[in-house]
Amino acid sequence: MIDTEEPAGTALLLAAAPVGKGRLTDAVGVLPALAAVPPGALTGTAAATLVELADPLDPQAVLTRLRAAVATPGPLSLYIAGQLHLDHRQNLPHLALARTAPATLRYTALPWHWIAGELKLRRPGTTTVVVDLVADAPTWQRLATDRGLLALCHGVRVYGRVIAPPKRRTLASPDYLKACAAIWRSGARPPLAALHEQVLAQPGVAGDALLYAADFTPAPRPAAVAPVPSARPAPDTDPLPSILAAANSGRHAEAAAAAAAWEQHAHRTHGSSSPQAIHWLEVRADLARLAGDPAASCRLWMVAAESRLARQQTRDDPEVEAAVDRAHHQWERLRDADSARALGPALVALRRRVPGRRRGALEMVQRRLERWHDTTEDVVR
Repeated sequence: MIDTEEPAGTALLLAAAPVGKGRLTDAVGVLPALAAVPPGALTGTAAATLVELADPLDPQAVLTRLRAAVATPGPLSLYIAGQLHLDHRQNLPHLALARTAPATLRYTALPWHWIAGELKLRRPGTTTVVVDLVADAPTWQRLATDRGLLALCHGVRVYGRVIAPPKRRTLASPDYLKACAAIWRSGARPPLAALHEQVLAQPGVAGDALLYAADFTPAPRPAAVAPVPSARPAPDTDPLPSILAAANSGRHAEAAAAAAAWEQHAHRTHGSSSPQAIHWLEVRADLARLAGDPAASCRLWMVAAESRLARQQTRDDPEVEAAVDRAHHQWERLRDADSARALGPALVALRRRVPGRRRGALEMVQRRLERWHDTTEDVVR
């Protein structure tokens, strides 16, 4: 059956800042304004689901909600209001949450690369991120020379601003997002680029700020990889061999872009939960393995397994078991504690549903996850 209806969109509103003297911005102050906007205006679709996260406490809980939003087939719009800090160990940006303090930043804030990693799983052109952020002094200095610090991934639209830290004992206001909300509540629905310009024209919004306005543009067609599918690709064409050949020769970005394009074509032609769409999702998972990115490969295999289960395939179906086994194998290859801890709970939940034929697989994940947490606690102490 061909899915001809436009899928509903999802808007995830995340507003967070530390409770107490570490707070630089009144992030949650923008949520009433955004919540008053019709959800479809936030996603650019006729129907939409709205998810609100106001001053969440736990980065793992935020990651779980983000992962659920990423797994939806329709357009995803992520609105983020809050403040940025650099951790002292890796010098990477983190979004502060309600319990974040300087000494516990790495364990109580949301790493920006977690957001980037999850959005890599989305089809290019289906994701929009709008930010209204305040940077603390070290992060602001770093952004002045490295705007790519907040880079996400190809195919994600990014609009908004990052402003300098406010004066002492004052709070910044998420005026960029408030202005967006005011325009939408008026009934206007300008394209994002035009909306961005209208917001910046308002007094004070573009002051001491770094501005982001990157719309999605398709990647150029790779010369040596299977072409991006047209509306009616030749029925005898099998693009997979040339995609795998590109990956095996080290052209991983080209191979991934071509596979993502074919997956998008499968979504349009056969539906978001079709076997054809899941096939290309699994191709992307294997390409991530070939590219040496076990975290992305693990995530994609888990999404593929969940997609097959959603199609009413049984937990002992060989295709379901294979997807979970491959996700498990890629998780075991992780050497980064943050990634292992981020992906571990979802893998445990999936293993409970799909035990597989490998005796003790669930217990193995649980024990290894406990060891990762024990290592973190030792570091904290």
